[in-house]
Amino acid sequence: MITINLDKIKLTKGDRVCDIGCGSGRHIIAISRMSNLNVIGLDRSFSDLIKAKENMILEEKFDQIHSKWAIAGGDIRKLPFPDSYFDLVICSEVLEHINEKKLAINEIIRILKPGKQLIVSVPRYLPEKICWALSEDYHNTPGGHIRIFKTKQLIQDFEKKGLKKTGMHFAHGLHSPYWWLKCFFGHERNDVNLVNIYHRLLVWDIMKKPWITAFIEKLLNPFIGKSVVLYFYKKNLNN
Repeated sequence: MITINLDKIKLTKGDRVCDIGCGSGRHIIAISRMSNLNVIGLDRSFSDLIKAKENMILEEKFDQIHSKWAIAGGDIRKLPFPDSYFDLVICSEVLEHINEKKLAINEIIRILKPGKQLIVSVPRYLPEKICWALSEDYHNTPGGHIRIFKTKQLIQDFEKKGLKKTGMHFAHGLHSPYWWLKCFFGHERNDVNLVNIYHRLLVWDIMKKPWITAFIEKLLNPFIGKSVVLYFYKKNLNN
């Protein structure tokens, strides 16, 4: 399930890409399908890193990977990379888990080259607020969401650090009702038929990518898109 819009990415041969909080590798797989890049997926979860590596190796077996890649352990609050090292940094669905928001933002910006692109996504304010209202467990479980972002404020947080917003969109409109149902019936329950049927629908949509669900989600995204995706570039010193 890709959150970012790959058509908005601007990369050339040899560019370095870092996906902070890569999880099981959804975005590094998509970007590594492009040619002649250097892609790093970083996460602090060992189990996620193992899964990401397995998924990348599987993609290679089917000759889907056309870039050099690596998987690394690390923490967004102290990234193990030099200043101005990457041509593209992705941070998708990570900041809502972090207490030290300002420190994380500083680190994201530090490793990005001037004049290059940053893509950030977080849960959107209204769908997330509904989840919090429906379930205490949703945001109180270890590793869960500890903050809700207002889009305008998040944009300001990055622009104050010398970035310029170049685009924005909402994603995963089909997923918001699923999470509302999960929160309403019980965040950890697996025995609710309605929730399980909805989950099967989402899996089918991800695997088959039918036009009808893509069309419905496109209609839903402006209103109940689960995530907001922001595109920035880091200003050059002479900008």
